[in-house]
Amino acid sequence: MAKKGKSYLEAVKLVDRAKAYPVGEAIELVKKTSTVKFDATVEVAFRLGVDPKKADQQIRGAVVLPNGTGKTQRVLVFAKGEKAKEAEAAGADYVGDAEYINKITQGWFEFDVIVATPDMMGEVGKLGRVLGPKGLMPNPKTGTVTFDVERAVNEIKAGKVEYRVDRDGNVHVPIGKTSFENEKLVENFNTIFDTMVKVKPAAAKGTYMKNVAVASTMGPGIKVDPSSAAAK
Repeated sequence: MAKKGKSYLEAVKLVDRAKAYPVGEAIELVKKTSTVKFDATVEVAFRLGVDPKKADQQIRGAVVLPNGTGKTQRVLVFAKGEKAKEAEAAGADYVGDAEYINKITQGWFEFDVIVATPDMMGEVGKLGRVLGPKGLMPNPKTGTVTFDVERAVNEIKAGKVEYRVDRDGNVHVPIGKTSFENEKLVENFNTIFDTMVKVKPAAAKGTYMKNVAVASTMGPGIKVDPSSAAAK
Protein backbone atom coordinates (compact mmCIF):
# COMPACT_ATOMS: atom_id res chain seq x y z
CA MET A 1 0.00 0.00 0.00
CA ALA A 2 1.31 3.46 -0.93
CA LYS A 3 2.54 5.64 1.92
CA LYS A 4 0.19 8.49 2.74
CA GLY A 5 1.55 12.03 2.31
CA LYS A 6 2.33 14.35 5.22
CA SER A 7 -0.66 16.63 4.51
CA TYR A 8 -3.03 13.64 4.47
CA LEU A 9 -1.69 12.41 7.81
CA GLU A 10 -2.16 15.91 9.27
CA ALA A 11 -5.75 15.97 7.94
CA VAL A 12 -6.52 12.58 9.51
CA LYS A 13 -5.59 13.99 12.94
CA LEU A 14 -8.56 16.38 12.69
CA VAL A 15 -11.00 13.48 12.44
CA ASP A 16 -12.20 11.45 15.41
CA ARG A 17 -12.63 8.01 13.79
CA ALA A 18 -14.87 6.78 16.63
CA LYS A 19 -17.31 9.67 16.29
CA ALA A 20 -20.32 10.07 14.01
CA TYR A 21 -20.63 13.80 13.31
CA PRO A 22 -23.76 15.88 12.71
CA VAL A 23 -24.08 16.58 8.96
CA GLY A 24 -23.03 20.26 9.19
CA GLU A 25 -19.89 19.44 11.19
CA ALA A 26 -19.00 16.56 8.88
CA ILE A 27 -19.22 18.83 5.81
CA GLU A 28 -17.02 21.44 7.53
CA LEU A 29 -14.45 18.74 8.29
CA VAL A 30 -14.55 17.49 4.70
CA LYS A 31 -13.39 20.94 3.57
CA LYS A 32 -10.71 21.22 6.28
CA THR A 33 -9.32 17.77 5.44
CA SER A 34 -9.15 18.28 1.66
CA THR A 35 -5.44 18.27 0.88
CA VAL A 36 -5.43 18.38 -2.92
CA LYS A 37 -4.61 21.50 -4.93
CA PHE A 38 -7.74 21.28 -7.12
CA ASP A 39 -11.45 21.79 -6.35
CA ALA A 40 -12.10 18.32 -4.95
CA THR A 41 -15.32 16.38 -5.36
CA VAL A 42 -17.26 15.68 -2.16
CA GLU A 43 -18.80 12.22 -2.06
CA VAL A 44 -21.17 10.47 0.31
CA ALA A 45 -20.92 6.72 0.89
CA PHE A 46 -23.72 4.61 2.35
CA ARG A 47 -23.25 1.08 3.69
CA LEU A 48 -26.70 -0.46 3.56
CA GLY A 49 -28.15 -3.56 5.18
CA VAL A 50 -29.28 -5.11 1.92
CA ASP A 51 -28.36 -8.25 0.00
CA PRO A 52 -27.77 -6.99 -3.58
CA LYS A 53 -27.67 -10.60 -4.87
CA LYS A 54 -31.43 -10.75 -4.29
CA ALA A 55 -33.57 -9.12 -6.98
CA ASP A 56 -35.95 -7.60 -4.41
CA GLN A 57 -33.07 -5.83 -2.64
CA GLN A 58 -31.55 -4.06 -5.64
CA ILE A 59 -31.27 -0.30 -5.27
CA ARG A 60 -30.90 1.81 -8.38
CA GLY A 61 -32.21 5.14 -9.53
CA ALA A 62 -31.44 8.83 -9.96
CA VAL A 63 -32.14 12.08 -8.16
CA VAL A 64 -31.68 15.75 -9.04
CA LEU A 65 -29.48 17.48 -6.45
CA PRO A 66 -30.84 20.97 -5.66
CA ASN A 67 -27.40 22.58 -6.07
CA GLY A 68 -25.93 20.36 -8.78
CA THR A 69 -22.58 18.58 -8.55
CA GLY A 70 -20.27 21.32 -9.79
CA LYS A 71 -19.66 19.33 -12.96
CA THR A 72 -21.47 19.91 -16.23
CA GLN A 73 -22.37 16.56 -17.73
CA ARG A 74 -21.92 15.99 -21.46
CA VAL A 75 -25.09 14.36 -22.75
CA LEU A 76 -25.42 12.12 -25.80
CA VAL A 77 -28.99 11.48 -26.98
CA PHE A 78 -29.96 8.63 -29.30
CA ALA A 79 -33.13 9.82 -31.03
CA LYS A 80 -34.64 10.44 -34.48
CA GLY A 81 -36.90 13.03 -36.10
CA GLU A 82 -38.83 15.32 -33.77
CA LYS A 83 -37.27 13.76 -30.67
CA ALA A 84 -33.79 14.54 -32.02
CA LYS A 85 -34.82 18.20 -32.52
CA GLU A 86 -36.27 18.26 -28.99
CA ALA A 87 -32.95 16.96 -27.58
CA GLU A 88 -30.96 19.61 -29.46
CA ALA A 89 -33.28 22.38 -28.26
CA ALA A 90 -32.87 21.15 -24.66
CA GLY A 91 -29.09 21.53 -24.90
CA ALA A 92 -27.87 17.97 -25.49
CA ASP A 93 -24.20 17.95 -26.51
CA TYR A 94 -24.57 15.22 -29.14
CA VAL A 95 -27.70 13.95 -30.88
CA GLY A 96 -27.97 11.23 -33.49
CA ASP A 97 -28.31 7.52 -34.11
CA ALA A 98 -26.22 5.22 -36.34
CA GLU A 99 -23.26 7.62 -36.65
CA TYR A 100 -22.75 7.75 -32.86
CA ILE A 101 -23.25 4.00 -32.49
CA ASN A 102 -20.41 3.57 -35.00
CA LYS A 103 -18.22 6.12 -33.20
CA ILE A 104 -18.67 4.37 -29.84
CA THR A 105 -17.88 1.01 -31.47
CA GLN A 106 -14.60 2.60 -32.61
CA GLY A 107 -13.75 3.78 -29.07
CA TRP A 108 -15.27 7.28 -28.82
CA PHE A 109 -16.35 8.24 -25.29
CA GLU A 110 -16.49 12.06 -25.20
CA PHE A 111 -19.68 12.08 -23.11
CA ASP A 112 -20.82 11.40 -19.54
CA VAL A 113 -24.46 10.30 -19.84
CA ILE A 114 -26.54 8.67 -22.58
CA VAL A 115 -30.27 9.23 -23.04
CA ALA A 116 -32.15 7.08 -25.57
CA THR A 117 -35.73 7.00 -26.77
CA PRO A 118 -37.30 3.53 -26.31
CA ASP A 119 -37.47 2.95 -30.08
CA MET A 120 -33.66 3.35 -30.25
CA MET A 121 -32.88 0.74 -27.59
CA GLY A 122 -32.78 -2.12 -30.11
CA GLU A 123 -29.75 -0.45 -31.70
CA VAL A 124 -28.23 0.98 -28.51
CA GLY A 125 -28.53 -2.46 -26.87
CA LYS A 126 -25.89 -3.74 -29.29
CA LEU A 127 -23.40 -1.50 -27.45
CA GLY A 128 -24.11 -3.27 -24.14
CA ARG A 129 -20.71 -4.94 -24.03
CA VAL A 130 -18.85 -1.62 -24.24
CA LEU A 131 -21.32 0.63 -22.35
CA GLY A 132 -22.31 -1.82 -19.59
CA PRO A 133 -18.93 -2.14 -17.86
CA LYS A 134 -18.56 1.67 -17.86
CA GLY A 135 -22.01 2.15 -16.32
CA LEU A 136 -23.13 4.14 -19.36
CA MET A 137 -26.02 1.99 -20.59
CA PRO A 138 -29.32 3.92 -20.61
CA ASN A 139 -31.85 2.51 -18.17
CA PRO A 140 -35.56 3.23 -17.55
CA LYS A 141 -34.91 3.12 -13.75
CA THR A 142 -32.63 6.14 -13.98
CA GLY A 143 -34.86 8.00 -16.44
CA THR A 144 -32.42 7.71 -19.33
CA VAL A 145 -34.69 5.58 -21.54
CA THR A 146 -37.59 7.89 -22.27
CA PHE A 147 -39.54 9.75 -24.94
CA ASP A 148 -39.45 12.83 -22.69
CA VAL A 149 -35.95 13.73 -23.86
CA GLU A 150 -36.32 17.42 -23.04
CA ARG A 151 -36.95 16.68 -19.37
CA ALA A 152 -34.19 14.04 -19.24
CA VAL A 153 -31.57 16.43 -20.68
CA ASN A 154 -32.71 19.32 -18.45
CA GLU A 155 -32.48 17.19 -15.31
CA ILE A 156 -29.02 15.85 -16.15
CA LYS A 157 -27.75 19.37 -16.87
CA ALA A 158 -29.31 20.60 -13.60
CA GLY A 159 -27.34 18.09 -11.51
CA LYS A 160 -29.01 14.71 -11.71
CA VAL A 161 -26.94 11.93 -10.14
CA GLU A 162 -27.40 8.20 -10.47
CA TYR A 163 -27.06 5.83 -7.55
CA ARG A 164 -26.63 2.07 -7.57
CA VAL A 165 -25.86 -0.40 -4.82
CA ASP A 166 -22.68 -2.42 -5.44
CA ARG A 167 -22.26 -6.10 -4.62
CA ASP A 168 -21.13 -5.28 -1.07
CA GLY A 169 -24.19 -3.15 -0.28
CA ASN A 170 -22.45 0.22 -0.75
CA VAL A 171 -23.73 3.28 -2.61
CA HIS A 172 -21.37 6.15 -3.58
CA VAL A 173 -22.76 9.48 -4.81
CA PRO A 174 -21.03 12.82 -5.54
CA ILE A 175 -22.74 15.75 -3.79
CA GLY A 176 -20.67 18.70 -5.00
CA LYS A 177 -17.24 20.32 -4.71
CA THR A 178 -15.22 21.60 -1.77
CA SER A 179 -15.72 25.14 -3.16
CA PHE A 180 -19.49 24.88 -2.52
CA GLU A 181 -20.97 26.75 0.42
CA ASN A 182 -21.52 24.44 3.41
CA GLU A 183 -25.31 24.92 3.25
CA LYS A 184 -25.41 23.79 -0.38
CA LEU A 185 -23.45 20.62 0.37
CA VAL A 186 -25.70 19.91 3.38
CA GLU A 187 -28.79 20.42 1.20
CA ASN A 188 -27.45 18.04 -1.45
CA PHE A 189 -26.51 15.52 1.25
CA ASN A 190 -30.00 15.64 2.75
CA THR A 191 -31.58 15.14 -0.68
CA ILE A 192 -29.65 11.93 -1.39
CA PHE A 193 -30.04 10.76 2.23
CA ASP A 194 -33.83 11.18 2.03
CA THR A 195 -33.82 9.30 -1.27
CA MET A 196 -31.88 6.38 0.24
CA VAL A 197 -34.41 6.16 3.09
CA LYS A 198 -37.34 6.20 0.65
CA VAL A 199 -35.93 3.45 -1.59
CA LYS A 200 -35.34 1.01 1.28
CA PRO A 201 -36.47 -2.40 -0.06
CA ALA A 202 -39.36 -3.95 1.86
CA ALA A 203 -37.37 -7.22 1.96
CA ALA A 204 -34.36 -5.64 3.76
CA LYS A 205 -34.04 -6.98 7.31
CA GLY A 206 -32.17 -5.62 10.35
CA THR A 207 -30.33 -2.30 10.37
CA TYR A 208 -30.72 -0.61 6.99
CA MET A 209 -28.50 2.49 7.33
CA LYS A 210 -25.37 0.76 8.66
CA ASN A 211 -22.87 3.50 7.99
CA VAL A 212 -22.85 6.92 6.33
CA ALA A 213 -19.65 8.81 5.60
CA VAL A 214 -18.52 11.80 3.56
CA ALA A 215 -15.10 12.43 2.05
CA SER A 216 -13.37 14.63 -0.49
CA THR A 217 -11.19 13.32 -3.32
CA MET A 218 -8.22 11.59 -1.63
CA GLY A 219 -9.36 12.91 1.77
CA PRO A 220 -10.19 10.83 4.87
CA GLY A 221 -13.70 9.46 5.40
CA ILE A 222 -15.82 11.22 8.04
CA LYS A 223 -18.71 9.35 9.66
CA VAL A 224 -22.09 11.07 9.69
CA ASP A 225 -24.71 10.57 12.38
CA PRO A 226 -27.81 9.48 10.39
CA SER A 227 -30.17 10.91 13.03
CA SER A 228 -28.83 14.41 12.23
CA ALA A 229 -30.12 14.01 8.68
CA ALA A 230 -33.44 12.36 9.47
CA ALA A 231 -35.60 12.03 6.38
CA LYS A 232 -38.25 14.71 6.07
